[in-house]
Amino acid sequence: MNLKRCVAACVATLSIISLAACGGGSGESSGVTDTKSDKGLEVLGENVKYDPNHLVNGGKPISVDYWTWGDKSTDPVISLIKDYEKIYPNVKINVVTVTWDDYWTKLPLALKGKNGPALFNVHNSQDALLRPYLANYDIPIKDLEADYTNVNTHEVDGKVAYIDSVINTGNIYYNKTMWKQAGLTDSDIPKTWDQLVAVAKKLTKFDGSKMVQAGFNINGDSTYDALWQGLNYQKGELMFNKAGTKGNYDNAVTKENLQFLKDLYDKDKVGATNFGDDATQSFGNGQTAMVYRWGWMEGTMKEKYPDVDYGVFATPTFTEDTPFAYDRYNGESTAGINKNQSEEQQKVAQDFVKYMLANDDFQRYAVQALNSFPAKKSMQNDEQILSNPVMAAIKPRIDRLIWPGPAPSTMETSPKQAFQNVFQNGTSISKAVSDAQTQIDKDMKSGSFTSVESKYAFYDEAAARQ
Repeated sequence: MNLKRCVAACVATLSIISLAACGGGSGESSGVTDTKSDKGLEVLGENVKYDPNHLVNGGKPISVDYWTWGDKSTDPVISLIKDYEKIYPNVKINVVTVTWDDYWTKLPLALKGKNGPALFNVHNSQDALLRPYLANYDIPIKDLEADYTNVNTHEVDGKVAYIDSVINTGNIYYNKTMWKQAGLTDSDIPKTWDQLVAVAKKLTKFDGSKMVQAGFNINGDSTYDALWQGLNYQKGELMFNKAGTKGNYDNAVTKENLQFLKDLYDKDKVGATNFGDDATQSFGNGQTAMVYRWGWMEGTMKEKYPDVDYGVFATPTFTEDTPFAYDRYNGESTAGINKNQSEEQQKVAQDFVKYMLANDDFQRYAVQALNSFPAKKSMQNDEQILSNPVMAAIKPRIDRLIWPGPAPSTMETSPKQAFQNVFQNGTSISKAVSDAQTQIDKDMKSGSFTSVESKYAFYDEAAARQ
């Protein structure tokens, strides 16, 4: 679901320097001393401002570490580091790459001591694990909120330790060649689910009774775990109860939407459970016409299926009226600062973070690397960014996307099991949904999670009917 995570799972361990020797650096660097405070550069930013015409660390050489699970193609911070080092030649930021699976074991251990990295990559799903080690940004909240979307979802006691750099959500990817072969044009892009079903029927092909081309494919692990949330939100059903502490899966809306998806196969015949077990692969191999996917799909298509001519359009809604929310979104997080590092290291880290947040180039790096929409408001009308079809699809919906917070994994895994039980094991929808709710309740019983759905601008529309 998240591009960083999907790519990171495939990245081999690439330690630029050994972890044992990279605990935040000694503080000093073998680099040059910077004596030029006036860089002749313009001040960056609108509300969060950054004046590069100053000395960092008094111009004295300093080395700090930045830990990440990505590389330059997936982590925009790395590109920004190069820009920062050009301005401040006395600063060396060592990029240390750790595989995703190892990252969440090694990073907390390093942060517990005084020699952990001054800067590190953050994933919001690991908020509880990282929160004890995060220093708050030394930037006024009002300035951040003026410049960035959804800052309030990350506020704790009026402070933030990271925010969204870019955000993403689900869209429909469609095969343009199949579209043309079916006699469809841009005017046939569906706005409602009923319209999508009608189009999907035209895109479905059979050889006798055997399906040879699916019109809309929802098979595999990358669909239902996110799609059910979007469908429920469209109808105003929250993912959690009013207190935000209990999962809300077993309800009439979930059952209604699960029945809608099942009817796509059983009644509308636009897909089938036995038509492969991976809709992404089926789409890439030219066997499926439409799939619901997030921004990571573009990277997959470039890497594995570069010859497929595809397009993107916004996920349909049940009516053409504005819904409670079009879908759930998730954000890629800005860098975190280690509160256990030395004062001089933290000052450099704070300076770099302000440079990052004021700098429009960082947004461009992030949009390109993560195929996600800029969280910075001033960049949301950028023509170059909006020329990307994914960005164009997200733009009109940016104010009506909701984030529940770093939800427990059971809110994906348990509904996914319910989907499999209904579609593959013949379990009734009521039982499958009830069983999933039981598992969710069990998994969340000892946790301390509280949803941030209540911070959504239109929360009251849904809360009133819960």
